[in-house]
Amino acid sequence: MIRDTPPEATPRVFPRRQLLKGAAFGAVASGLVAFPGRAAIAVPALRGTVEGTTLARTLRLGKPGKGGYRKIVAGPGEPHLLRDDLGGTAAAGRVSKRRELLSFVHLTDVHIIDAQSPARVEYLDRLSDRGGVLSSFPVTGGYRPQELLTTQVAESMVRAVNRIGRGPVLGARPSFTINTGDAADNAQYNEVRWIIDVLDGKRIRPDSGDPRRYEGVMAWSDARYWHPHGGDDLPKREHGFPTVPGLLPAARRPFTATGLKTPWLAVYGNHEALVQGNLPLLPVFRELAVGNVKITAPVSDAERREVADALRKGDKAAVKRMTESRSKVFREVTPDPDRRLLSRAEVIREHGTHHGYTAANLKNGTAYYAFDRGVVRGLVLDTCNPAGYSEGSLDSAQFAWLERELVKGSSRYVGEDGRIVRRRAADRLFIVFSHHTIETLTNGLGGDRVLGKEIEKLLLRFPNAVLWVNGHTHVNEVIPHRRKKGPKGGFWEVSTAAHIDWPQQSRILELADNRDGTLSVFATVIDSAAPASHQGRLDDPDRLAALSRELSANDWQPHLDGSGKPEDRNVELLLPAPF
Repeated sequence: MIRDTPPEATPRVFPRRQLLKGAAFGAVASGLVAFPGRAAIAVPALRGTVEGTTLARTLRLGKPGKGGYRKIVAGPGEPHLLRDDLGGTAAAGRVSKRRELLSFVHLTDVHIIDAQSPARVEYLDRLSDRGGVLSSFPVTGGYRPQELLTTQVAESMVRAVNRIGRGPVLGARPSFTINTGDAADNAQYNEVRWIIDVLDGKRIRPDSGDPRRYEGVMAWSDARYWHPHGGDDLPKREHGFPTVPGLLPAARRPFTATGLKTPWLAVYGNHEALVQGNLPLLPVFRELAVGNVKITAPVSDAERREVADALRKGDKAAVKRMTESRSKVFREVTPDPDRRLLSRAEVIREHGTHHGYTAANLKNGTAYYAFDRGVVRGLVLDTCNPAGYSEGSLDSAQFAWLERELVKGSSRYVGEDGRIVRRRAADRLFIVFSHHTIETLTNGLGGDRVLGKEIEKLLLRFPNAVLWVNGHTHVNEVIPHRRKKGPKGGFWEVSTAAHIDWPQQSRILELADNRDGTLSVFATVIDSAAPASHQGRLDDPDRLAALSRELSANDWQPHLDGSGKPEDRNVELLLPAPF
């Protein structure tokens, strides 16, 4: 449950400008923002960096203007909320006795996009517009007005992580950064390389096709897409979108990435595995990705049937005929071999063994692995189903591997028959990492798949499995998974918002032993280094990232607000210590 702070212990919340002024900043930095609790408890000291996190400042939507368009404004910071849903007592003495076990940064759903690729499906969103054939059951995510700025958002988030430097509560430097999948949007070689090179700090040229001109939908005459360079279009007319001259060349301008100061680890997501995160890598899609035709939105039922039939059969003659027809269902674009679609083995090969994947992964083409940081053992899952569909599952061989790993690091756990099993073993604390959440592990296509409820049941047998970190939903969310039988407690599931959609955030997670029979997981949300407004400037990745954030907040297509509730953002998650 979330524990309410009594009136006498209500923490004062400071906006950023006040935090930077003398005593107010010193008060927060020294821990005078109390964690909520039923009774007054000892105030936890914050030993690390507060400035740059949402403890110090949040970003919110301003007042609506023309068409409902809203700028981003700074708001007050949010203190940690204490959650004790899994049991344990938040004793006052834990603050002075606690010790850091592990600190790390969580990025997820970065969705690096080649916005000019022929393999994109922007037309599905247009068929979902008011009056369109899919308007009753809208499909979204094929097109976003901010999608040409994804490399700059990733770069700005790297800068934010580097500037913060230390976890705000325990003050330790993060041991690593982990990117839990959908780092690329469309399984393309150039997208995979861009995210690797941004995080590694290399030179980036976020462009494809013809280097002399932009060939994506924003440059087309179709008024259903936003045209930042000017002219009439629906987003400007009905939703108040701005004119931003020079954006198309600015978004494609090369830059040298900063690179993370921490080591970083990769997790395989459905958008690395499947075309647009949904469709298997069939030959027709492989040819389309590197080809010279791009699909527009079919207007008539006959055109929709013709396009679907041509794609299903891989009929090149039909594609050529439609490309040359007056309807322009297919448009000619400049082909680019760097848009080729990658298999799982090829994605792993691009990462090598520097970012979590092992020699065994390179040899076998698998994407699950384990790693150690002190007493913590990380278990990284591949939850993608190669048969297709956006939701996930495990294959049975990986599920068996997961159980072996848990048994190997546990001296006490609950057997399948419900009895306590004791064995001689060096106990580890387990943190599971995956792309999908437990709730979205529902994809049984192809057979031989293990779904979320069965995986949850397995983890609950092991008291030392304390945390599952993931993404996929693009929403900040924290869920307790309680153990109904055996030792008290359970594990926490922490999902973090995406970089592609509002509010474009990440997290710092810190695991502490309170030395009183409890553990605490501190989760702190961070924004990118981009300012609240780009203020008309397009000369720096941070400014372009600021524009991206603003555009994402005003996307007129149906989409979730990924902010989550306060109890899903800055939190202290308490649980009984397993040993």
